[in-house]
Amino acid sequence: MPFEPGEVVAPSDPRIVLEGQWGHQPGVAITVNSGSRISFSYAGERVQLLFDTDGLTVAPHLWITVDDGEPALHVIEEPVVELEAPDGRHQVEVVVKDVNEHVNRWNPPFECAVVFAGLVLDVKTRLRLSGRPGGPRLEFYGDSITQGVLSLSEHPESEGADGTASYAYLTARAFGATSYQVGFGSQGISKPGNGEVPAGVDSFGWNFAGSPAERVEPSDVVVINLGVNDPTLETEEYAGYVRRVRTAYPSTRIVALTPFNGKHADTIQAAVKSLDDANLVCIDSTGWITEDDCTDLVHPTVAGHAKIADHLIAELEEHTSLRRRG
Repeated sequence: MPFEPGEVVAPSDPRIVLEGQWGHQPGVAITVNSGSRISFSYAGERVQLLFDTDGLTVAPHLWITVDDGEPALHVIEEPVVELEAPDGRHQVEVVVKDVNEHVNRWNPPFECAVVFAGLVLDVKTRLRLSGRPGGPRLEFYGDSITQGVLSLSEHPESEGADGTASYAYLTARAFGATSYQVGFGSQGISKPGNGEVPAGVDSFGWNFAGSPAERVEPSDVVVINLGVNDPTLETEEYAGYVRRVRTAYPSTRIVALTPFNGKHADTIQAAVKSLDDANLVCIDSTGWITEDDCTDLVHPTVAGHAKIADHLIAELEEHTSLRRRG
C-alpha cells in the first residue's frame, strides 16, 4: 500500500528526543557531531523521517534501529527515509555514525551536516510520548578520536568512521548518560580542525558558527581530550581552555584526559595543577592503548576504543560521582 501521509511532526515536538549537540533553526534541528541521537516511539506501521539535504556535497551516515533490530546504515542522500514495521508499538533510535570531517561542517551553508526536518506519520500512525532521558549528563570535547574517525577501517572518509564505536559513546552508554559528544578531526586546543572548524578554545560553547550551545541544565561531568593535534602546547593555553569550560559550568566536575599517546601530558598536568581547582582532575591515559590497538598507529580500532572506555569508566567511577548502570 502507498504511504498515506497524516500528521507532520516538527523536530522541536516534545515527543521527539534529541540527544547531543543540536542547533535549532526554523523547522529544523542541525548537528555536525557524530554520536548525536534522535529517538521517538510510535504506534502503527509506518513513519517517514525528513532531512534537508539541499546544498550538501557529502552525505552524512546514520544508524537507524527499530525496536531490538540490528542498526541499519542509511547514507542520507535523499530527504526522506521511510520506516515500516508490523502494526504495533515501536521504538526508533537514530544515531549519527559520521559527519564527514573533510568538508565544511561549521559555517552555514554546510557541505555535510545532519539537518533533521521532522517526521511524517502514516495516516494510521500515532506518535507516542517517550519521556525525557534520565541519568547523568556527560560532555566530551575531543578530536578525530572522539569523533570515531578510522575506527572501522583505514578508509579516510565516513566509510571508515563510526561515532558509536568511539570511547566517548561507549562510556556514556555504560553510565546510562545523556551525552554531548563533540569531536572534530584535526582540532587541538589552539589548532583549528578540519572542515572549517575553529580551534577548541574558539569552538567551545557553539554548535556551529552562529549557533550557541545552550544547555537546559549543566552537565555532571565534562571530559576534555584535546592536545594531540597541537604541534606545541603551552601550560597557559591549556589552562585558558579549561577556564572557558569552568566559566560555562561553575560547579561541574571537569576531567582533563591526556592524549592516549602521552603527547603534552606533562604540560596538561602542569596546567591542571596551576588552576588549583578542587573540582578539576587530570587523568593520565598514557599506555591505555598501544599502536597495535590502532588502524593507523594513532586512531583506535573498535577494540581499541573499547579498551579506552574500560579504563575511562573505571577512572570516572573513582574520580566522580558516576556509577556504571546495571
